[in-house]
Amino acid sequence: MAKLSGFPELLPADRAVEVAVVDALRRVFELHGFANVETRAVEPVETLLRKGEIDKEVYVVRRIHDDGADNGTSRSDTLALHFDLTVPFARYVVENAGRLAFPFRRYQVQKVWRGERPQQGRFREFTQADIDIVGDGTLPFHADVEVARVMAEALAAVSAVLGFGSTSPLGGGAGPRAAEPALFTLQVSNRKVLEGFYRGLGVEEPTAVMQVVDKLDKLPGERILELLAETGLDETSARACLALAEISTDDTSFVERVRELGVEHPLLDEGLDELATVVAACADVEGVRVTADLRIARGLDYYTGTVFETRMTGQEQLGSVCSGGRYDELASDGRRTYPGVGISLGLSRLLVPLVANGLTSSRPVPSAVLVAVTDEESRATSDALAQRLRRRGIPTEVSSAAQRFGKQIRTAERRGIPYVLFPGEPPSVKDIRTGDQVDVDPDTWTPPAADLTPTVVGLGHHSKETTP
Repeated sequence: MAKLSGFPELLPADRAVEVAVVDALRRVFELHGFANVETRAVEPVETLLRKGEIDKEVYVVRRIHDDGADNGTSRSDTLALHFDLTVPFARYVVENAGRLAFPFRRYQVQKVWRGERPQQGRFREFTQADIDIVGDGTLPFHADVEVARVMAEALAAVSAVLGFGSTSPLGGGAGPRAAEPALFTLQVSNRKVLEGFYRGLGVEEPTAVMQVVDKLDKLPGERILELLAETGLDETSARACLALAEISTDDTSFVERVRELGVEHPLLDEGLDELATVVAACADVEGVRVTADLRIARGLDYYTGTVFETRMTGQEQLGSVCSGGRYDELASDGRRTYPGVGISLGLSRLLVPLVANGLTSSRPVPSAVLVAVTDEESRATSDALAQRLRRRGIPTEVSSAAQRFGKQIRTAERRGIPYVLFPGEPPSVKDIRTGDQVDVDPDTWTPPAADLTPTVVGLGHHSKETTP
């Protein structure tokens, strides 16, 4: 059967990295009080296409016996796989508003599906990790600050898991070394800064200008000036918009640089204050670079304040791997409006290219110990030894065949298992990497912490790989 493009599947050693990344994200999100939710995989097509953005990318779900005819069903009766986690979450909030405590803080890690052409960093099936804070009627600005801070800490945790400056197991890390560049750069902007600046220039349609500026990563400055002219801007105003977009700082000095452009507007003042607050709040997060970047506009018109994008060092061609922002009308039931601020991390988008470049884990199985079997008649003895180790949290498996011990050792080597436990009085453990073998008490012996779980191999990691 031909392989389906756009539906990535990881081998066990690579999947171990993905699981560890999800665990790291979960720890950070839950430390900040975000509750986990999971929404259904399907939504009515009418719900998914309410904003009319990606009609052709939606996968419709039908029973295998449907003949494809309309059969009198309406569009609202047709189901489709969700293409992001925001639309189903908005529906979830409205349906459960009476049972949720607001502001509601949620994180969600799930598969999503888009029927677009597969290419680098873009898939038909992929995993996203989202966080959002949602209010009932109003949502204080400090929620923007908190979401930025939480995701910055989460990206730092992912960096540690992927080995940037850490030699710890996949379960976590101590953070990157100061000498290494950050793996992730979280770029923060604010739509109020942009809209206020454009209105201060006399621009009547700020959204049209934002959508042009949002293309600055893909088009040269001169082409941006041409497109801005097509929106009705004169050359002076267009060059001022381009100058604003070129401002990027790692601290709050961007405020002075914007002021130097000589444009004034109350909305601009509000946006600068908000953006400076977000950047200052993330200044002490180690392991991730947080910048104020005024080229970040996020072309979608439902963003109303803070906006985020994230670049990954060495993989800039992927574009943003983590983006989002403030939307004051996330959801509404016609009577009440639920504003929110959130950010979505594309797990598959960042991990699959890294795996293709050699990122993996040191072994394809979680087992740290293989218990040898002397003969099939004594397998129960080996099973009991394995249970004594498992009760103390040591991942252990029992040899599948009572072969010569040399063959069982080679089985452990092929599976990347570092230790073999031999039954006996007393039992003995062999480190198959060094050849050292010692007698042990199965109720007290524990492998070194670095061997208990698989470790990252490749990318920026400096851990020792288990080799046959």
